[in-house]
Formats: sequence, C-alpha cells, structure tokens
Amino acid sequence: MTTRSEPTLDAQAVQVMAAERLSVLDKALPASAAGLTTAEFLATRPRLSSFMTPVMTLDDSALEANVAAMAQWCADRGVELAPHGKTTMSPVLWDRQLRSGAWGVTLATASQVRVGVHFGVQRIQLANALVDPGALQWLAQAMTEHPELEVLTWADSPGTIDAMERALTDVPVPRPIPVLVELGATGGRTGARSVDEATAVAEWIAASPVLRVAGVSGYEGALAHDSSAQSLARVRTYLQDMAALHNRIETAGHYPPDGPVYVTAGGSAYFDVVAEVLAPLAGGRTHVVVRAGAAIIHDDGFYTGITPFARDPEHHYQLRSAMHTWARVVSRPEPGLALLDAGKRDVPFDEGLPTPQLVAAELGAPARPLADATITAVNDQHAFLRLPPDSDLRVGDVVRLGLSHPCTAFDKWRWIPVLADDSDDPPVVDLIRTYF
Repeated sequence: MTTRSEPTLDAQAVQVMAAERLSVLDKALPASAAGLTTAEFLATRPRLSSFMTPVMTLDDSALEANVAAMAQWCADRGVELAPHGKTTMSPVLWDRQLRSGAWGVTLATASQVRVGVHFGVQRIQLANALVDPGALQWLAQAMTEHPELEVLTWADSPGTIDAMERALTDVPVPRPIPVLVELGATGGRTGARSVDEATAVAEWIAASPVLRVAGVSGYEGALAHDSSAQSLARVRTYLQDMAALHNRIETAGHYPPDGPVYVTAGGSAYFDVVAEVLAPLAGGRTHVVVRAGAAIIHDDGFYTGITPFARDPEHHYQLRSAMHTWARVVSRPEPGLALLDAGKRDVPFDEGLPTPQLVAAELGAPARPLADATITAVNDQHAFLRLPPDSDLRVGDVVRLGLSHPCTAFDKWRWIPVLADDSDDPPVVDLIRTYF
C-alpha cells in the first residue's frame, strides 16, 4: 500500500472549487452558510446540529478506515485499484483513494471523464464505450493538451470501432486511444457474448490507425446478485473466460509491443473472485485492476450482505458504512405510523429501503436506538416509518437512517457534511462537493 502526502488533484481546479460560495439554495445547509466559502463556513466550527433535515452525512473515520482496508487488500493480492468514481463523483474523495495508492479512477460517462480531467486525474478508465463524436473529439484535444493523460475506453463490437473511427476522421489524435476489449455473457449487460467474438473486436482495434488494444475488461456484477454458491460459480466461469480472452489476444499478437496491458473487472460485490481468478495474470507489463467503487462508503444494506469481506472467515479486512441520513418526523397521523421528511429525492431506494437506527429529540441531542421500526415505503419527499402502536415517537424527533447502495445516494446531494466521529453532535470537518 502506497500513501502519498501530496495532493493528486489539479491545484487550480481545487482553488476554483474552494472559492465557490455556499447558498440558501443548497439543500440542508444552514442559512448562516450563505455567502461563505467552505473554508469560511468550516471556520465557524459547525456541528451536526447546525444543519436542516433531511441531511446526508459522512463519517470521516469510516472513510479513512474503508480506504485503508481496500488499499491493503489490493496490495496483499497483487492487484491494482481504479475505484469507480461514479459512486461519489467527489474529486476530494477520489483524492483520498489516489493518495492511498489507487492506480487511477474509473468513470462511466464522457461527462464524468471531463470532471476527472478537469480536476487533474491522470489515469481514467471509462467503463463504457465512447462513440459520441463530440466526446471523442474532446478527448483527442484533451490528450493533446495533457501528454500524461491516459483514458482507457471499452469496446464490444466492430461497430463500436467503426463509430469511433468515423468520429475521429480528420481529427488530430496525438497518440492511439487505448481500448479495452469488453467481454460480456448471455443475460448480462454490454460486452461481446463469446471469446471468439471478443477476439474479433481485438483484431479490429489492432488494425486501427487511431486506436490500440490495451487489454480486456468486463463486469461480473451483471451476472449475479447474491453470494450463493451458484452465483459465485457463474462469476468464476465468466472471469475464467476473461483470462482466456487475454491469453488469446496476447498469443495472436494484437497487443502493441510496448506499453501497459490491463485486465480489469471487479465491482464491489465479487472482487475476491476477481483476484482469485485474474491476479495470476499480473506481472511484467500486465496489470490486473479491480474497480470496487462502493467500498469507500459501504452501506447498511445491499453491500453489507454481499461484500467479499463478509466471506472472509478470518475477518482480516472490514468495511463499515460511512453514510447516513437524518430525517425529521413531520406527522403521526395514526398509531404505528410516522412520516419522515426524507424521500426518493434524498435517500437511495433501488437496492433496499433505509433502515431506522437511532432517534433523538433534535439533531445533536443524545440519541438512542430505535427498535421495532421499519421504513416500508418512500414517496418523493416522505418516508413511511412503521412503529409499534404504543411508540412514543413525537413530531419533531429526528431519526438516523442507515442507507443501502451508495451509488444512488450521492447524486441527490450537492454538498455533504463530513462528521469527525459518530458522537451525538460531532463537529463537521469537511463539506464534500459532488459533480453529477
């Protein structure tokens, strides 16, 4: 594990971000923050109790522990990490991961890549095909302006290569764009459906004057959704096909004679199987890269149940949820029911509903466990909290919610306070800006 003390981001871009003024238009921020920069606001020593509900918060100690755990796990297995930055779209959090030794950052769209390049990320894996003409022309220009920039893209068919070449006709490309051959599987998402089809894609890339074969990619998370033996076996078979594809491309001579080669898979659910199957390929110029993006945040739902660390009988590595949302009781219309002021625009709901954890009379007041309570539904701006009929929960009380699936949590917030710890009224040590 490599830890760097110096920032990894572009200093000018960070200065512009730091100069941005907070506003009463920003959700959950106190009115007193209006007109201040983040540094000026943090100088007022805000605490959790300073904010309005609903408010999503991050736990600084959990962030640090999760980043360290994932970096150590990768180092111990000889694989590299390009965490999926789409989870947070926060350059400040990307910087934490890069300082802890991450190879680079994975992103999902051309617009996200522009954010990464703007903030000075030098290695980016675009886990998607790039066929938009304007985006490809922008990338060619960015590569000219930043000779050190490396942006890997994916391709799963000759049609992808043809679309890329058409978009780059008469466009100066300073060096061939590195393309990873994406292998899929029947019933999955994108990706060539067989090793033979994927090998043909590699041949097309190798013949291109503006592209080069940079390796093999895939996403095993599209093939399974639990940690059953059947799911793990399907993932393992798919990854073995990825290894076979890499070996076939290498034997056929489709990789350029120099330059790095990447074999990349591994979302946040099966990166242990990825390392088991693909790590033996690492060595020389071949890099095995996992892309677990949720690990820095983790959760109290989907990933708690499926994380590879839970499958480690020795529990050498641990993750804990770094995100929570505090919501206020706004109605008690009948016994056994409370309505909270957080809904689909505030909390993730696609991989499980929030789970009630704590209750307090006010933000920052002493909190106690909230037992026998369940969120049964969320509307746009309300959550339905079912309680025992004799519950003493009152209008105005605040409830801390555990969340499931960080990838659909951050996009609902422009600014997210980072709390020093999990005490009742912890100080705010940072204010994270997202770029969705």
